[in-house]
Amino acid sequence: MAEALRQARKAAAGGEVPVGAVIVRAGRVLARGFNQVELLKDATAHAEMLALSSAQASHGDWRLNDCDLYVTKEPCPMCAGAIYHCRIRRVIFGCRSPKDGAAGSLVNLLQQPTLNHRSEITPAVREEECAALLREFFAGARQNKDRPRKPPGA
Repeated sequence: MAEALRQARKAAAGGEVPVGAVIVRAGRVLARGFNQVELLKDATAHAEMLALSSAQASHGDWRLNDCDLYVTKEPCPMCAGAIYHCRIRRVIFGCRSPKDGAAGSLVNLLQQPTLNHRSEITPAVREEECAALLREFFAGARQNKDRPRKPPGA
């Protein structure tokens, strides 16, 4: 989770929601990712999605059934769907996401009994540290939103 937190800090430094993800296979980091939605102007550029794509390329297969995903925030439904399709063995996450969490908070797509794959879930790993990053980011974003903006060209 320490590496996922480092990735989340990279996202924050770039003005992105601070979420980081790391995929591990046989005890070694296979791929890393951090949110890049704003940078890439791509709503799908979540940390998990970028890490999954990188892991598939590195692994040479779309099946990641012997891999574990560490992520600082509970995956959203989009990311949980991708995790399911890649057949990630285990998802370890930091803080829950009550509004959109798809690993048990809002829904649990990762252990949906009607699907043909289920991921083991380990929640609340370094939970306070992961949640603090998000709280700080959104507090700063709210503060910046309240500041008067300079008109273009001023």
